[in-house]
Amino acid sequence: MDFNFTHEQVLLRDTVVGFLATRYDLEKSRTVAKTGAGWQPDIWRGFADELGILGATLPESVGGIGGGPVELMIVSEALGGALAVEPYVDTVVVGGGLLHRAGGDRAEALLQGIVSGSVITALAATEPTSGYGLHDVSTIARRDGDSWVLDGAKAVVSSAPLATHLLVTARTAGSRRDTDGISLFVLEFDPNSPPPGVTVHSYRTIDDRRAADIVFDGLRLPADALLGTDGTAWESVEQAIDEATAAVASEAVGCMRKVLADTVEYAKQRQQFGQPIGSFQVLQHRMVDMYIELEQSIAAVYLAILNLDSDRNERARAVSAAKVTIGRAARFIGQNAVQLHGGMGMTEELAIGHYFKRLTAIENEYGPADYHIARYMQAQPSPEIDALQPEVE
Repeated sequence: MDFNFTHEQVLLRDTVVGFLATRYDLEKSRTVAKTGAGWQPDIWRGFADELGILGATLPESVGGIGGGPVELMIVSEALGGALAVEPYVDTVVVGGGLLHRAGGDRAEALLQGIVSGSVITALAATEPTSGYGLHDVSTIARRDGDSWVLDGAKAVVSSAPLATHLLVTARTAGSRRDTDGISLFVLEFDPNSPPPGVTVHSYRTIDDRRAADIVFDGLRLPADALLGTDGTAWESVEQAIDEATAAVASEAVGCMRKVLADTVEYAKQRQQFGQPIGSFQVLQHRMVDMYIELEQSIAAVYLAILNLDSDRNERARAVSAAKVTIGRAARFIGQNAVQLHGGMGMTEELAIGHYFKRLTAIENEYGPADYHIARYMQAQPSPEIDALQPEVE
């Protein structure tokens, strides 16, 4: 199998990396994340107008480039290397994927907005009691004449404080954990002035991202707020989450490349007993172990990326295997990088502490290792194995 990038993919990688190296200042990004709006709209505009990466994986019919999973991996890894907090995964990967599969005039208009940078989406799917099983939906949508009425609560809605539109999963049929009967709705959204029937509690996460808890109490939506066919959204949601998980795994690779490079450079400069600590064999072995974990992660991400277009079970196995591998490597590389930097590794002054926080968050984002191990086993083709596995929640 050929793992080499095409000329166009190399150009995409070099262009994105070059843009971020010259335009994306980590100190400014952290300041904005902690005390400002949480992101840099001018950078997002640059993503749209100068780089075109907001449409890199979206169809040409809506102004995109029509790229695929490899382009997704390239962009996500570059953003991870720069520790970008802008809502690329939530908007382009999750929102773009859901809207593209839903189809229809409204979805197409929103996709065009994503490509141009004017639309930012957030998926409201996780509920206070659902854990990582997003098919566990208690939010109810009922018809009322020509409208829909939503009641329920969503927790940790990533990027909601930045969003112009929310994509909300709600049950229109079936019981709480049925995969059938889940529908997807879209609503225009202003977190600072939510519509009647919506309560928003926004906050900053440990890795300097923005999220919100949202309660819907009699929210009335027009008929065209329903995306796709009533009660059939689960398959699309599941695929979008797999694509997002692969993108976040690629982002983690970018983070770990940077963390390892900074650690090796620090070991060459830091003096102890009159010589660089990088000359001590025990620390060399530690950094080699970090490198091995990184290489295993890269291979696992390739497996996930190249199986995003496979059938459901094949895709689930590859993505969950990558997520488990990434989670283990993120912890190992992050913790060892901090230890090798000493006390400075956790300070705000060094980049290493910020990357460690993001890697810690990625370990649990879209499900921790236990969840994905169980999901991997459930996706095995053997009926004997399936009968032994607990239900993934």
